[in-house]
Amino acid sequence: MIFLFFLLALAGGFFSTRNSLVSEKTYSIVFVGDVMLDRGVKNVINREGDARFPFLKTRDVLSGADLSFANLEGPISKRGKNSGSIYSFRFNPEIALPALQYAGLDVVSIANNHIFDYGAEALEDTEKNLSSVGIKSVGAGNNYLEANSKVISRLDDGTKIAWLAYTNLYPRSLMAGKDYQGVSDFDLENIKKQIAAARGDEADLVFVSYHWGEEYKTSANGNQKELAHAIIDAGANLVIGHHPHVVQEVENYKDGYIAYSLGNFVFDQVFSEGTRNSVALRALVKEGRILGLEMAKIRINDSFQPEIVE
Repeated sequence: MIFLFFLLALAGGFFSTRNSLVSEKTYSIVFVGDVMLDRGVKNVINREGDARFPFLKTRDVLSGADLSFANLEGPISKRGKNSGSIYSFRFNPEIALPALQYAGLDVVSIANNHIFDYGAEALEDTEKNLSSVGIKSVGAGNNYLEANSKVISRLDDGTKIAWLAYTNLYPRSLMAGKDYQGVSDFDLENIKKQIAAARGDEADLVFVSYHWGEEYKTSANGNQKELAHAIIDAGANLVIGHHPHVVQEVENYKDGYIAYSLGNFVFDQVFSEGTRNSVALRALVKEGRILGLEMAKIRINDSFQPEIVE
């Protein structure tokens, strides 16, 4: 974790009033870890009677950014059949939608190993439900084209950002097909093709989310590093990782950045310091390029709320 603190010190602290990198034309894009709104989190929301409860202490972190991004660790639906796992998640739309809307999230990845916990119907509902509250989803869809399509965000200065998302934690049989639901095609050659297409569509920045790695491991494995380097080599500017539920290292590779795992953000895994502690990453963007990164330490309290650690 020394490397993490070193970056934080270099950045001058997360959400400092104004540092040397920031000017009137500098934009901030915030990335956080896994968001799970079922199980213990749902129980606390019901206890408090407030869907906003998980985000009360960090809303300013997300809504105060020009764009914010998270991994949504499950479907938003009342339909579907449990896949049979004791770790299957499904989020009640009446809770999840006002919670996520209040949080201020703009884009979420749904390319993860929980999006199919309740099957294709729940996946279909997830996209519709998110769209109904103005949140863009990436990494899965009703067919191959939709699942592999980039999401585009535009900053006020015209900077065009393309988002892509993948997971290699599902078998290929759960990738979307010509006329059926699934996750995006995680074959490396397809990822390269999609990055090239985004560049060809004049994206100034390409951000790739990847759900990968080994749970509870605090260092990225060789496969993660090989994939991340290939993705940056293909033209992505930033790779954001999720799934290990703990923080992994951040790397400056060539002209890009890789955050191998941001850890949990809203989750009921408070059984260890590693699963309680995570980071929020902020990219400072100006004139279509990343000037640098800042990080804030996050700690999940006993009510499963993430809090900024001063």
